[in-house]
Order: sequence, then C-alpha cells, then structure tokens
Amino acid sequence: MEYVQERVTTLHALTDHRPDAPTGRAAVVVPMTEREYGTLAAERVLTALETVDPAKLIVPLRASPDRVGPFARWLDGFDLDVETLWCGGPRLTDLLADRGLDGERGKGRDVWLALGRAMEEEYVVVHDADTKTYSPAFVERLLFPVANGHSFSKGYYARVEDGALYGRLFRLFFRPLVRALADATGSREAGVIEYLEAFRYALAGEFAATSELVSKLRVQRGWGLEVGTLGEAYTHAGFAGSAQVDLGRYEHDHRSVDGPTGLADMSRAVGEATLRAVEDGGVTVDYERLADRYREAAEAMIDGYETDAAFNGLDYDRDGERSQVETYADALGRPETDTRLPAWRDAPITPAEVAEAARADLAAATDDGEPTVGPTRVTRNGDVRTNGHRSPTEGPTKPSGPSPGED
Repeated sequence: MEYVQERVTTLHALTDHRPDAPTGRAAVVVPMTEREYGTLAAERVLTALETVDPAKLIVPLRASPDRVGPFARWLDGFDLDVETLWCGGPRLTDLLADRGLDGERGKGRDVWLALGRAMEEEYVVVHDADTKTYSPAFVERLLFPVANGHSFSKGYYARVEDGALYGRLFRLFFRPLVRALADATGSREAGVIEYLEAFRYALAGEFAATSELVSKLRVQRGWGLEVGTLGEAYTHAGFAGSAQVDLGRYEHDHRSVDGPTGLADMSRAVGEATLRAVEDGGVTVDYERLADRYREAAEAMIDGYETDAAFNGLDYDRDGERSQVETYADALGRPETDTRLPAWRDAPITPAEVAEAARADLAAATDDGEPTVGPTRVTRNGDVRTNGHRSPTEGPTKPSGPSPGED
C-alpha cells in the first residue's frame, strides 16, 4: 500500500470505500465485438452495471450482420438503458463515407462513434468488457475526480496474473519508449513526455471525462486509442485537470505477441500514437537513434522487472522479454499520415445522424421477428425478462474480431 502523488492527481484504493459519484448523470461506453456475446466476463460487467444504474449504457458493437440481432436482444435483457450502436451497418458506413470519414475500422473508431452519443450526458466513462474481476466501484472511482474539479481521469492497476507479470506492451514497449524520448531531450522539461510518464498504466482502456472535454478529443481509429487519448488530454486538460485512479485488482484476456491481432501489430499503432502525441507537444524526435535508445531503456527496465519478479516469487522469462523488445523495436518509425477522427465539436457529422443511421441498420438486421431463446432472469425492479444468453446450440462459432483488452 502506498500513497505517492504523481504530477497528475493520483487517487489510491487505500480502503474498500466506494466514493459518491454522479452515476445517474453519466453515460458508460463499453465497446464489444461479437466474441463477447454471452461470455461470463461480459455477463459480469453488465450485471454489475445494473447496480451502478448509469443514465445510459452505449455499446459500440463490431459484429457480422447475422449476429448483431441476437447480440442486441441479449443486451436488452439487462436492466439497463442500453443503446446498441452497430458500427458496421451499411447506412452508417455510407453516411461516414459521404462525410469524408471513411477509413480504417477498429476499436478507436467504434469508441469515437459512441462518444458522440455519450455527450448527451454530463459525464462519460469508457471501459472494456473482457474484465474477469469487474467491480461496480470502477465506474464510481473513475467518475469521482471528474465530478470534483478535474476534466479527465484514467484507471490504473497492476497486471499480475497466473504467477507472472503481464501488461507487456506497456512494460516492454510504451514505458521504455517514453523514457528513451525523455533521455534524448536532455531533461524532463518537455511537458508532454512528463505527462505521459506520470500515468502508471497509460495503456489502460478505462477512463472518464466531462462531456465538454470529450467533445474536444481527436481519436485514433485503432489500437492507438488509449495513448492517443492521453495526448489529447494533455492538450485540453493538462496536469491540473487530469487524475488517475487505482482500480485495484484487474484481470482480462491475454494476447500472443505474433498474429494479426497480437501485440506486435498493436505496438505499431501504439508507437505511432505515442510519437504523434509527443510531436504535437512540441518535441523533436531523433528517429535515426530512436530504436537504439529504446533498446537501451528497455534492457535497463528488464533488469528491474527480473529483480521485482524474483522478490515476489513470480516466474520471469528474461529471454522471452528481450525477444519481445526486438520485435517492438521494429515498430518504431516516423508516424505516417494522420488518420485520426476529428473532435466531435469539429466533425462534419452530428451524433444524431449517427444514431439515426445506426438505428435503421439495427432495425433491418433484427427484422426477422424471431426472439432470441434464453433463460429468464429477474431484474432488480422485479420484472421477469427473457435474456438472450447463448445456449450450447446457439451463438457465434468463432470471434469476428479482436477483444478490446490489451494483453
């Protein structure tokens, strides 16, 4: 247990206290893909959110046309005001293309679409759906600082699972990259670098913000969402307007390093978003020496991780971690064309237009008149609902895309 303050306000879980927070004035955004349909983790998250009772739950959904209907009906089985925002429907896709917003589809694009809808409420909370240790206190903890003088807050937690250290993309890529950039400036006076260093888990998917701040955020389309959001928060909230919140124990899915949705692919998006945020903050990056400086910083950190793991009796694969560093070093380079989605206050489209197109797409996808069969459940209001949970003979046979989790 510790209570060290960083340059941003740091709120620690020193007790089990659940702070008072205006959940009834907040929209919660939980991005999902069809692989979350009927899973125990997603069920746990949604059931816990019933006790939180936010003003609205918005689920930006990435799913194939034949699965979006059952998924939406499953979501409707929970005692929540749910807006299912199908992000891949034809009307919405055409609308975005007509307004010059077509392009890469990914987690960031899905969240951006939902943020426009979430701005109808005073506060916005965003978190993932694959959490094995979800607590309703997460929403209240994330909301507390933004309801008490800050405009942005981010969750943090230690990724220690299965007797080993996880959070590999953060530990082995992001953190040494930022340290290398800081060392290259000759001092730590570059504000944006010091800001990025202040966050204990910069790649966490959990954050909260005022709707006013959300309206100003440019959003990365893919896996650079989290660090890109931090770069925008630095611009619009700064040190004084930012906080981070201890979410305690937090477990979610792990990723392989290789493969089409592995950490190697993610590192390219995270690296580009990090370097773009640093350049936006006025830092000149020496790209010729960046990879070597990154390797040096990562090697020093690996020494620390190995000692920390041994101190705690955890397994540690030094050779495997060094191999990952070499893989991640290949991801470093000058950012390519900026494809960020615009801040909603500047967007050539309105949230209402998005909602109208998404509703029409969802209605067309669910216009089969067939209910989803599933067990009944009793809500906290005493209503009996048929919940579209998967049965052994029903539901997707394989995932259509990556889970929102990091590693």
